[in-house]
This record gives sequence, structure tokens and C-alpha cells, in this order.
Amino acid sequence: MNTLRKIALPAIGVLAVLAFQALSAAPDDAPRSIAPYFTPATSSPKKPDPDGFLQRWLLLDPINKPNRTNTVFTDTYVRATFSTEYFPNQFTVIPHNGDKVTVGDQELAWHALDSTNFNVKLFRFAYGLNKPAYGVIFWAVTVVNSPREIQNARIAVGSNSASMWWLNGKEAVDLFGDRRMVMDDCVSKRLTLNKGRNVIRGAVINGPGLSDFCVRLVEEDGQPIKDVTLSLP
Repeated sequence: MNTLRKIALPAIGVLAVLAFQALSAAPDDAPRSIAPYFTPATSSPKKPDPDGFLQRWLLLDPINKPNRTNTVFTDTYVRATFSTEYFPNQFTVIPHNGDKVTVGDQELAWHALDSTNFNVKLFRFAYGLNKPAYGVIFWAVTVVNSPREIQNARIAVGSNSASMWWLNGKEAVDLFGDRRMVMDDCVSKRLTLNKGRNVIRGAVINGPGLSDFCVRLVEEDGQPIKDVTLSLP
């Protein structure tokens, strides 16, 4: 399954370009929707997909972060960008669906959504809600419930573009540079997944192109962790 996805990436890239061209040509008043890429999250716990990818997320409306065309998403730039406080308690809050925050002159809402794909299509999320999709920062939060303590677990992430991820308030894995999303592109150091509730928080910055991410938890031997569930706070 992993091999097939990696082989399919070049073809997906071509499709993404075609989709971008089609979206660019669409009239501004054309109806927009996040379907079929997302469905509203329910109160029932959700399991990871068959490959362990986490598909339930609370996504915040994109934060405007205009980028010059020559911006390079270096370690220093990304860390400075994500360490800026855009809204109160951004590194500790566990939001509810519909909660709102104010960032500058923007009033932004949190959306509890299930991705219909293994990857979370942030560009489709922003475009479908008629929000800015370029030169923005996306914040994502999910609550992972584990029936057991899992030592030496890892978080495996792919993102387009740069991103940073935290587990239970501690920095876990970072991806820098203007990159394409590749599953398991970066893997965290060994971590302990607590028995009970765990919170994964991520921030993704997008420049002029498409944007998405994928996250899963893996055992010490690299096998995906599938006996967890995702829930709304």
C-alpha cells in the first residue's frame, strides 16, 4: 500500500496542477463546497484509516500570512512564524466546533471535520469555504484516545509546505522548505503515547501553491498504530 502511494505521487502532482488551473479559471461567484473532501465530524469515536492515518481534525480558518514570492521556508523563518502568538492559548487550546478566535482584523472559526482521504486537503478546505488559500497558516488539532500506554511510538508526517507538530504540548517533528507532501516524509523521535487522551497539534504554512498534510502514529517497528480512536473534545 505504501509503495503504491509513493508511485502514484507523480501522477497526483499532475492532477493537482490541472485541478489548480481549473480552480483558477472558475468564476468568483461559482458555488463552493468542501465536499467531497470533508464531512462533518460526529460525536462517535473515529478509528484511523486502514493504514493508520488520522482523518478527524479541528481545522481553523486560514490565518493570512502573505509571503513574498522569494520567501524560503527555512528553519529560522518557520520557527519564527509559528512561535508568533496569533490568538490566545494557541498551543494549549482544545477547541470545539464553531469556536471563534480573532487574529488581527480576521474573525476565524474552528471546524470539526473528517477527511475523506488519507491526507487532509487544506487548499480544498480553504477554497471550499471561500477563504484565502495562498499565503496563509493553517492550525490543526486532534484528540487521540489510546487504550494503552505506547512507548517508543513515533509521529510520521508529510506536508505541503512547511509544518511543525506537537504531541501533548511538546514539539515532536518539523518539516522545513517548500516541499510536496509525501507520506511519512519526516518521522519524530521516539515518544510515549499516554493511555487515555493525547493531543496532536500542527501548523502548516502555505505559499502560492496547493497545500495538504497526512499524519499517522507508528510503533517502534514502523507498523501503524490502529487501536486508537479520534474524538471531539
